Amino acid sequence: MLYYLFDYINATFNPPGFDVFRFLTFRSILAAITGLFLSVYVGPKIIGFLQKKQIGEKIKEIGPQSHRSKAGTPTMGGIIIMISVIVPVLLWADIKSTYIILVAVGTLILSVVGFIDDYLKVIKKYPMGLIARYKLLGQVLVGLMVGSAVYFLPEFSNYATQTTLPFFKNLNFDFSYLYIPVVIFIITATSNAVNLTDGLDGLAMGTMVIVMLGLAIIVYFSGNVIYSDYLNIIYLPKSGELTVFIAAIIGAGLGFLWFNFYPAQVFMGDTGSLALGGALGIIAILIKKELLLPIIGGIYFIETISVIMQRLYFKYTKKKYGEGRRIFKMAPIHHHYELLGWAEPKIVVRFYILTIILTLISLASFKIR
Repeated sequence: MLYYLFDYINATFNPPGFDVFRFLTFRSILAAITGLFLSVYVGPKIIGFLQKKQIGEKIKEIGPQSHRSKAGTPTMGGIIIMISVIVPVLLWADIKSTYIILVAVGTLILSVVGFIDDYLKVIKKYPMGLIARYKLLGQVLVGLMVGSAVYFLPEFSNYATQTTLPFFKNLNFDFSYLYIPVVIFIITATSNAVNLTDGLDGLAMGTMVIVMLGLAIIVYFSGNVIYSDYLNIIYLPKSGELTVFIAAIIGAGLGFLWFNFYPAQVFMGDTGSLALGGALGIIAILIKKELLLPIIGGIYFIETISVIMQRLYFKYTKKKYGEGRRIFKMAPIHHHYELLGWAEPKIVVRFYILTIILTLISLASFKIR
């Protein structure tokens, strides 16, 4: 909203200095700063409210013994993240942009799905929370919304069903009629992958900030005709506006980490993890970098694969030998390292390092092309 106000003032009165609000980079910086300060400001208030209402995490019996001390830590902290993302976007982004509408609405829907899941688990004391098929329904609906918009809206028509192939020059892949199902799968997968990663203090949010920093660069280049031509990637007019949304996530994420890093004062819960994972998938889809997700979001991919491998191997060995066996001591894989005796902060920092490496590889892939 302030974007439109300052744009109007600049166009009508042309005061010195107001022209700067037209620039995407400046508005992205403002969104990050606003998100950071909002998160730090509302964080203690929301944490205090959650503590007062005794809305605390219930630790699973099958989890690592070291997690027992975390019982009662306020959860549903994703509310802090959502407030600190949406407000800066409303203030500094072009909210008429189709890109902003799709990612903001999709993220909010998934946050609501996560909120319902947290509410049922923590407040209503339903052990499994929201029934899996209803959670899946929310993810499918978001995927259907985003996929249909990109497939049918004229502004996406030039590259509607195409995606960039990492590391390959002048080579795009066309999903054709499978595009909408693929989008549904990607959003469902990324949403659940970040949800699985959210198991250690600061792990999901810290890695998300790093990934979003990389995505911000990619988005900015994709929406810039000069840089996209130089890097030989698909030029997507007006997609650069997504940089403001990403910057808001980075700012909000850094503020949230102030309270979420070890030892955590609050957990994001499904309210935050489902939404952030969905936002990651939606942004990759909108900028035609879907196939880059296993690299730039490699930590989430590894966490998910570890769970799939563990379950499949357990079922296979149970059928073959009469008892289930495990590849890892526990899945997702961050719990495996906990049971090996690694300290929680060590695991988290090492996963940060891996995420930085994977993000740099993702950025390098554009120059290699």
